[in-house]
Amino acid sequence: MSQQASDRVRITHIGGPTILVEIGQFRILTDPTFDPAGSQYERTMKYIDPALSVSEVGPVDVALVSHDQHPDNLDEAGRASLSQARHVLTTPAGASRLGNGARGMEKWESIELVGTDGRRVHITAVPAHHGPEEVLGMLGDVNGWIVEWEGARHGALYVSGDTVFFDGLREIPRRYPVAVAVLHFGAAQTSVYGPVHLTLTATDGVQMAQALGEAIIIPIHFEGWAHYTEGRTQIEQAFRAAGLEKRLRFLPPGQPVALDA
Repeated sequence: MSQQASDRVRITHIGGPTILVEIGQFRILTDPTFDPAGSQYERTMKYIDPALSVSEVGPVDVALVSHDQHPDNLDEAGRASLSQARHVLTTPAGASRLGNGARGMEKWESIELVGTDGRRVHITAVPAHHGPEEVLGMLGDVNGWIVEWEGARHGALYVSGDTVFFDGLREIPRRYPVAVAVLHFGAAQTSVYGPVHLTLTATDGVQMAQALGEAIIIPIHFEGWAHYTEGRTQIEQAFRAAGLEKRLRFLPPGQPVALDA
């Protein structure tokens, strides 16, 4: 049975960790990054332009900021774009820094939001570890997100935020049937934290995919910044070796893709 236009779910990859999710007319923006290519920061550099500008994205119902403390997840233009969001959800520490009505979400805390068209969307903050235990105190808190909505046919949307694979992530599919998982890959690494990965490696991603059952896996956050150490090739190789390549969906930049969710 085909979905009605008002129930269609579309996802657009804007660049890095930034996606636009449209559930009917309800619009969700994740980790806004809109600075141009060539922008330099203390520990990294951006070298791919966003596929869409802030004005092309336009107003959104909610911005999900997994964490505010790193520019590859919330850069200057992305920070300014938050004024176009009716709601901003982030970590409790991030909300205190962002102000302007941003709401901090504790792990497993949920909120129901109502779109301008009356659609109800349920959002839950879920665990994420931005690196191994020995560096977590330096990197700060991160939230992943579960998004549920009226009319979902196969399950929830999961957005991992910046995380490595750890046992606590297995609790997510135990609590929520996940149909589509948007995972932050890239195996990010910076010298200040030593020779450790701060986001999912390709191997981590395979473990997460196995934990998630049959969920479609959408890799993002693996290109466009200097501190990523793995890209599409490594992800494809790892999933092929595990026999999971058919579950991968790479999104074309800037083009909305309909999800069967």
